[in-house]
Amino acid sequence: EAVMAPGAGGDAAPVSAVQEEEFRWLLHEEVHAVLQQLHDILKEASHRFALPAGGSEGATKQESFMLSVAGMDQVKGVLTLQGDALCQADLNLKMPRSNQLLHFAFREDKQWKLQQIQDARNHVNQAIYLLMNRDVNYHFKTGSEVLKLMDAVMLQLSRARNRLTTPATLTLPEIASSGLTKMFSPALPPDILVNFYINLNKLCLTVYQLHVLQPSTTKNFKPAGGSILHNPGAMFEFGNQRYEVSHVHKMECVVPWLNDALVFFTVSLQLCQQLKDKISVFSSYWNYKPY
Repeated sequence: EAVMAPGAGGDAAPVSAVQEEEFRWLLHEEVHAVLQQLHDILKEASHRFALPAGGSEGATKQESFMLSVAGMDQVKGVLTLQGDALCQADLNLKMPRSNQLLHFAFREDKQWKLQQIQDARNHVNQAIYLLMNRDVNYHFKTGSEVLKLMDAVMLQLSRARNRLTTPATLTLPEIASSGLTKMFSPALPPDILVNFYINLNKLCLTVYQLHVLQPSTTKNFKPAGGSILHNPGAMFEFGNQRYEVSHVHKMECVVPWLNDALVFFTVSLQLCQQLKDKISVFSSYWNYKPY
């Protein structure tokens, strides 16, 4: 605990020695205890991303998730996730106009990398690397050294969390030209677009049904910009053809280990902030400038 500086008239000399002793204890003992705690938590987080670094652990386990929306039977499916890759997707789609049932699945030789998971894991590993560079034998000499390290670790953790909480904004032509459209067998018809992404602890699938805008149409053509989720009525041009989104189906399933990872990020960021606050308390109370 921080010791408050004494009031006027106190015996200043011995107190400053106590202050210095406390600060030294904080730098040499408590900082390393917190770093070890952070290291253990982030190791757990990286294990949740479940990609073995080779060796005896074997292949990452596959997990299957049911996709459906309560009260809606237009789209149903099963997604199979293996670490940062969607290795199987099996979708049934009921077309609203014709009531025709379409079935699509990933081709056997294809899997879809989820860049968000890959990036989040890389940021976690970067944070672990920063902590390992300051092991128990390392002596912090100033508070500012600790603050710099905490800022660097917090930056990586914030980036890891942001990759999971902030899906990419894409234009409809970007979705149409994405490699994802070529993953399916049978091939997707030209009036269907799909997009997969992570949002917080959920794996999301969006299916867009399109209709072709005839050249003679009186509709005012305004191409839609980038968005995470496009609404019916959004228009775009692709391959010399103009389209309008007629129906949007969004489904999601909770991925429990993504939830764990997000909790670990929050706890780690709080630990970093608490340590920063302690260092700052010493510097402000005792004019012991660690900057």
